Amino acid sequence: MENKSMTLTLVSRNAKTGMIPVSISAEKTCPMSCPLKGKGCYAEMGPLAIHWRRLSKGTGTTAMSFSQFCVAISKLPEGQIWRHNEAGDLQSDDAINISQKSLRKLVLANKGKAGFTYTHYSPTTGSNGDLVRRANKNGFTVNLSADNERAADEYMKLGVGPVVMVCKSDQNTNFVTKGGNRVVICPNVTNGVQCKDCKLCQRANRSVVIGFPAHGSRKNTVNAALEASK
Repeated sequence: MENKSMTLTLVSRNAKTGMIPVSISAEKTCPMSCPLKGKGCYAEMGPLAIHWRRLSKGTGTTAMSFSQFCVAISKLPEGQIWRHNEAGDLQSDDAINISQKSLRKLVLANKGKAGFTYTHYSPTTGSNGDLVRRANKNGFTVNLSADNERAADEYMKLGVGPVVMVCKSDQNTNFVTKGGNRVVICPNVTNGVQCKDCKLCQRANRSVVIGFPAHGSRKNTVNAALEASK
């Protein structure tokens, strides 16, 4: 029997996303390489953290298995935009490599829908890059999460998928990286537009990096890490 490590909220009350379906995956899905684990991850604090902890401990009352989750996604209306993983990451068997079987299953479930997500799995490890490229090519948008400007430039060169990056908390204007890539600060930060209307993160073929300023009670920790990575 599959572990119940997923939740799906069909109508989110998240002010940032707007009233669209959103999911959460258990903490075990997060890769070991993620530098924000325990060091500034927004999902570890606030109301979201409560739901994430319950799910990760197996006590979430609305939890479902990954197979059940994919069935639920397949039943979403045609063209429905939805966000995968407000917390958590793509399925993996070892917290290093993305599960090819699981990602393929999710891409198929998303057919005809407009799902998008973000991943901290390294695109240069194993077949991760190829799997991300295939997902983006087949309609499920996987954004590569970069933790600094240098990483964003490296990921853009790979060309396997769109890129997002963490910025310092006071970065609220667009800019260009040293590598010549234009960074557009998340429109929700700059003018309050919600994901349901913006849809920029869902555009797999976009040419710009989306910047997310550090926020929450641990933003100073993230700011320090960004400063040290220069």
